[in-house]
Amino acid sequence: MIIGGEKFKFDGTFDTPITVADSWVMPKNKLGGGNGEAKLYVGSRDKMEAFFGEIGFTATCFVLRQDLQAYMQAIKTEYLSPSQEYRGRDEMRLLWSERMQKIDALPDGIVDFTIREQSQIAGPRGYVNSTDRIYKLIREISLPLVSYISVMRLDYNGQLMFYLKLFADFEEIEKRKSFIENYGAIKQTEDEKFYGAREETVDEKKPAVRYGREGQDEYRRKLLEECPFCPITMINEESLLIASHIKPWAVSDSKERIDPNNGFILSPLYDKLFDRGYITFNDDKRVSISNWLSRQVRDRIGIKENQKFQFLPINDARAQYLEYHRCMVFKG
Repeated sequence: MIIGGEKFKFDGTFDTPITVADSWVMPKNKLGGGNGEAKLYVGSRDKMEAFFGEIGFTATCFVLRQDLQAYMQAIKTEYLSPSQEYRGRDEMRLLWSERMQKIDALPDGIVDFTIREQSQIAGPRGYVNSTDRIYKLIREISLPLVSYISVMRLDYNGQLMFYLKLFADFEEIEKRKSFIENYGAIKQTEDEKFYGAREETVDEKKPAVRYGREGQDEYRRKLLEECPFCPITMINEESLLIASHIKPWAVSDSKERIDPNNGFILSPLYDKLFDRGYITFNDDKRVSISNWLSRQVRDRIGIKENQKFQFLPINDARAQYLEYHRCMVFKG
């Protein structure tokens, strides 16, 4: 495979994406206290060492400028309209611009750096750290809980290298925005704050936290009218079908959220693969499968790279949404 103009041999993918924790990011991105720690929790020590190397390993990693640019475009909505109480919330718009400028200044192609296992930390949890400026830049642009890192192991002329790619978690952003948009809180009276909440009677009801999507019943109905089955599996049992969004709900405007051209009817497995960016579709109705899926999963999902799905409904409007999906969601 060709990455950044260099030829590599694919050797595997770390099977669990690394969720960016609040403890790891730089101070203005944080949700809690403290100044952040440079050590990154990767996963269990045994699994981490089996993937990266022996105990106390040093690993050569790299990122691509274009990947970091794509990530910043994908997560821009979260920077401009935060779903979380970041410490630097009022500065997020400026921070996005400043950080984008740092990325734009990176050289084209592969930008490498080194990580080291934090083997001095006892216990079953695996950590890495680095003093490299690129590692620090990744910490700087990542947002806790809504960003994650995937890692690919590659063979470069007999040398192992690790390709890191940062992604926006649209599903997690959506959950957090839905909570903010739909949550209704009871305001306590001053007496309740002092003495504690009074007992409720059977007639009193608290407002519920609603996660429903307004307009989605009609959106789903229109999609089913156009294609009443999953075009991949041909399943036509409505209770087993999901109205998937092409451009994620979390980054769509109010019109895009209910536009049936911004969706497909899919069965659950393929809805999840599409939603998480592990598959996408080309305008000729052929599927692309992400290399960020492990080889075992790619072999088991039941479809093949470049397979054509004749009944996939693609028109000019969907093609525009699919261009967004391929550029911003798909883990290419």
